[in-house]
Amino acid sequence: MIQNPKRYTITAALPYTNGPIHIGHLAGVYVPSDIYSRYLRLQGRDVLFVCGSDEHGVAISMKAKKEGITPQEVIDKYDGIIRKSFSDFGISFDNYSRTSAKIHHDTASEFFRKLYDKGDFIEEVTEQLYDAKADQFLADRFVVGTCPKCGNEEAYGDQCEKCGSTLNATDLINPKSTITGETPILKSTKHWFLPLDRYEDFLKEWILVGHKNDWKPNVYGQVKSWIDGGLEPRAVTRDLDWGIDVPVEGAEGKKLYVWFDAPIGYISSTKEWALREGKDWEPYWKDKDTKLVHFIGKDNIVFHCIIFPAMLKAEGSYILPDNVPANEFLNLEGNKLSTSKNWAVWLHEYLEEFPNQQDVLRYALTSNAPETKDNDFTWKDFQARNNNELVAIYGNFINRVVVLTNKYYNGIVPQPNELSEVDEATLTELKAYPAVISSSVERYRFREALSELMNVARLGNKYLADEEPWKVIKDNPERVQTQMYVALQIAAALSSLCEPFLPFTAKKLSRILKIENPLNWNTIAQNSDLIPAGHQIGEAELLFAKIEDEEIQKQIDKLEATKTANTAENKKAEPQKEAIQFEDFAKMDIRTGTILEAEKMPKANKLLILKVDTGIDVRTIVSGIAESFKPEDIVGKRVTVLVNLAPRNLRGVESQGMILMTTNAEGKLVFVNPDTDGVANGETIN
Repeated sequence: MIQNPKRYTITAALPYTNGPIHIGHLAGVYVPSDIYSRYLRLQGRDVLFVCGSDEHGVAISMKAKKEGITPQEVIDKYDGIIRKSFSDFGISFDNYSRTSAKIHHDTASEFFRKLYDKGDFIEEVTEQLYDAKADQFLADRFVVGTCPKCGNEEAYGDQCEKCGSTLNATDLINPKSTITGETPILKSTKHWFLPLDRYEDFLKEWILVGHKNDWKPNVYGQVKSWIDGGLEPRAVTRDLDWGIDVPVEGAEGKKLYVWFDAPIGYISSTKEWALREGKDWEPYWKDKDTKLVHFIGKDNIVFHCIIFPAMLKAEGSYILPDNVPANEFLNLEGNKLSTSKNWAVWLHEYLEEFPNQQDVLRYALTSNAPETKDNDFTWKDFQARNNNELVAIYGNFINRVVVLTNKYYNGIVPQPNELSEVDEATLTELKAYPAVISSSVERYRFREALSELMNVARLGNKYLADEEPWKVIKDNPERVQTQMYVALQIAAALSSLCEPFLPFTAKKLSRILKIENPLNWNTIAQNSDLIPAGHQIGEAELLFAKIEDEEIQKQIDKLEATKTANTAENKKAEPQKEAIQFEDFAKMDIRTGTILEAEKMPKANKLLILKVDTGIDVRTIVSGIAESFKPEDIVGKRVTVLVNLAPRNLRGVESQGMILMTTNAEGKLVFVNPDTDGVANGETIN
């Protein structure tokens, strides 16, 4: 670990521009990295926080093919959505770039060329999967097949999403092209490889020995597993029509592999920032006194802890990451988040449906962050955290302090009198919180840090509840001056301590308290006079609003609609039954009819007794549809009836036929009936 760094370079994983940002991205990467960056800025540190859109690779090509547009149209569309979402949500990047930018193409090409000229790559001709019908080599995501490790029949060519195994497309059993559905063939092609095996000893020493005690167990464990399993050369180029050209002769039609060019995007984003700000970019990547921290999700651990460091080591002039505090995955209502299946809470939609409530989502995601294991986001938990914590604890304390100060002193901070032991103890406890919160943030324990922040609000609530100034004011107004002064110091401290976690709340609270500049955390730790006597504060405003059940049910219904749509899209028809002759079908007498009467079968949950006009008679039919339809709702319903089914006695009622039914995408029963008016009862279906 670097002690007392001169500067910090903080990176957040580049989001793919094949879709908007959802809560899984936020919880895993962008909220924690923003908390860390904001915290360091409050400490007066030199901080550079960079990110950018990842606009190359097969995910973009797949999206373009699916939507029938060009890759450029895809990246322009989603880069705009993503940028606006991050800005509206308060993610405080110093620079947000694009890997389609010229500065990135130049930087990635120069990086590749330097390693190429040094002889750091292996050039090999290998056999890759090729779709003859589409006349193209298949990138890993354009191949699906059976995972050789768990048997999942829908594994991709780079990874099985069921068991999490990393794969090569050629590992798949029964591979199929997602472009044409054809079985691909093997065809020879030339590529360049980074020989990771050359860096095994370096990685063992740097990570397994050097970072054994300070990297998160989930990160260290995954890296150790990879290194212990033995590293192999990895391709840095691929056959694609979208991406950065490989800048050497004999590489026509080949692009840099996206995993190679994407992390270089951190460097090109830094260069872009430096050009704009008139600064030197190199110290942020090449000075040993710079602390480099990568914020990523667990699916990017190998790239940021093994492959990118190997690239930096091979180049020779760059520093290595001091830490890679990767988070696990966030699930949604018990199911894995999925962009392709629309099983997500999209940030741009949240900001429209919950306006001015950015901090509620930041709070919910941080307090439930998947720091050590996968966690689950539910709308009910989101509501409870807002109503029971932000509103009832934090908001309640601030509201009481501001309302009482305006009521008793016209909004002027009162002059305190002699402090009691309780006052002294409360202010002493308040002074301890900056160090406590800092300790958690410095160790990337943001859930813990947020919990400690809320303990400051709890300290304020407890103080007011115990002291009861609204009662004391009648007999001892001098004592209330001191009580309100102490409570206001806690409120002032909260306005700064909450800024990394709840920046919009911090701004609103500072406006209410009329604190122009954020309080220095060292001042909070050392000084009891944070908001002085005689200072004028503003009128009370609610920091947080209660979220009603109707708002939450709307979101739950929205997800249920998505689930239904996915079920319909993925529903597979039952296999065809054994073939029959025409004569077999001709034996069935199927006619149109109308239900005249319907009633429930006594002591039977599933059965309805129907009177049906079949056109040849009115007959009784017992049907097992009572759990799906009320009797009164189906009287007059046109139906299709098998009239020559042998009669059957059901609970003492003879049933003379069968109503034909099917099920919809939701699994609900649906009548099979004529869809044209004027079809008389008794018409035969043949």
